[in-house]
Amino acid sequence: MKRKFWYIVWCAVLLAGGGVWFFLTVGESGTPIVEIGADVAVIGRQKALNVTFTDAGRGLRHTEIVITQENRPQVLSSVDYPEAGVRSKAVSIAVDASALKLHDGPATLTLTAVDHSLWSNRTTVVRPVQIDFLPPQIFQLNTQNHINPGGTCVVAYRLSETVPRTGVLVGDLFYPGYPVTLAGKPGYAAYFALPMDATPGNPQIRILAQDQAGNETVNGIPSLIMKRKFRSDKMVLSDGFLGQKMPEFQAAIPELRGKTPIETFIHVNTVLRDDNLKTIQSACLKSEPRQLWQDTFLRMKNAAPMALFGDHRTYVYNGKPVGESIHAGVDLASLVHAPIEAANGGIVRFAGLLGIYGSAVIIDHGLGLSTLYGHMSGIQVKTDQTVKRGEVIGLSGATGLAGGDHLHFGVAIHGQFVDPREWWDPHWIADNVTKKLEAGS
Repeated sequence: MKRKFWYIVWCAVLLAGGGVWFFLTVGESGTPIVEIGADVAVIGRQKALNVTFTDAGRGLRHTEIVITQENRPQVLSSVDYPEAGVRSKAVSIAVDASALKLHDGPATLTLTAVDHSLWSNRTTVVRPVQIDFLPPQIFQLNTQNHINPGGTCVVAYRLSETVPRTGVLVGDLFYPGYPVTLAGKPGYAAYFALPMDATPGNPQIRILAQDQAGNETVNGIPSLIMKRKFRSDKMVLSDGFLGQKMPEFQAAIPELRGKTPIETFIHVNTVLRDDNLKTIQSACLKSEPRQLWQDTFLRMKNAAPMALFGDHRTYVYNGKPVGESIHAGVDLASLVHAPIEAANGGIVRFAGLLGIYGSAVIIDHGLGLSTLYGHMSGIQVKTDQTVKRGEVIGLSGATGLAGGDHLHFGVAIHGQFVDPREWWDPHWIADNVTKKLEAGS
C-alpha cells in the first residue's frame, strides 16, 4: 500500500510539473504586447512610425503593420520569426503616404503580433488615423513692419488651424509665436529681434507654421529695414582698474588664480562673457505665454546715459588692442546706491551673481520679452517673485566688470538683446506693438 501511495504521489507530481511546464511554454495563454512609440493620430506626406512588439513567453512568431484607406489594405511591415525566443522587436518604418497613394481623409492603422505558443496567441491593435497633406495657411495682419537694426519687431497673424509649432525665423534663429486674442478672435503674436548688422533682405524674416502632420508653410514678412549707425570707441585699461577689478574674478574662478591682471581680463571678456550670455538666454527661455507688462517701460530716474546700446568697444592696454565687445544695453548713472525699479510688471527669472554683470536681476514680461539689471550693489527680490512696474528691486552699484556705480539696463527678446530705448518710447510702443496686437481680421 505504501508503495502504491508513493507511486500515485509521484505520478501526480510529474503530471503537475508537466502541466506547469506546458502552460509556461508551448501552452502559454498570455498575449503579446504592442506599443506605438509616438502619436500617430495624423499622418502627413512622410511619417516615421516606431512600434515595439513584445512577448514574455515563447517569443514572437509574426508581426505585421497594415494601413487601410477605403477598404484598400497595404502592408507596411510583415516579419516572421521562425525560431522561438525573440521576445522583443522594435520596428521602425517611414510611411510615405504619397507613394502609397493615400489621400486626405480617414484611414486605419492595424498592428498585429502572434506568439510561438501552441495556441498562436494574437494581439491586434486598431488605430484610426487622419491623412493630412494640406499645409496650414498663414494670414498676416500687419501690411508693413518698420524695423531698426538691433531693434524689436512684433507681428500678429492668424492660421487656418491650430498647430504645435509656429513663430518667426530671422535667418536661422527661431522666435516662437504665442496664441493670443486679436480683435476678439484667436490668433498668434511673435516678438523677434533684428541683428544690428541687418540690411534689406539680410537676414530673411519669415513666419513659419508646422501642423501636427509635419506639413509646413513659410511666408516672408513685409518689412522695411531702417538705416542706422552705431558708435565705436576705445577703452583704455589702466593698471589701477585691472588691479581693482580682476581679483574679484580670480576669487570666483579658480583657474584664473595665478594669472596676470590682463590675462584675467581677456578671459573675463571672452570666455566668461560667452558663459554669461548662455545663462541669460536660458533664463529668458522661461517666458510666460501671455503679456505681463502695461504702459511704457520705466527708465532709471534722474540718470545720465554713460554708454548706449550697440556701442562697439575696443579695449586697449599699453597701447595695444586686447579685446572687443558690443555693448548690449544702456548704462545709466545717478547717485551711488540709487534705487533700481522694475521697468514693468513681470516675474523674476534670475536674481544673483552673473559674471561680468555682477549682481543682476532678469525679469520676464511675457511672450519672450525680458529686462536685465546689472552691476547692482544689492538685490531685493527673489527668483520666481512677481513684481510690479516701479517696484524697487535693488540698488545700483559697481559689481562685475564695472568701473563705477551705475545700472546696466538691457532688454532681450528670447535671449537676444535689443535697444532698450524703443521700450522707453510710448509712441514706438503704440505704433509697433499695441496697434499691431489690436489688428482686426
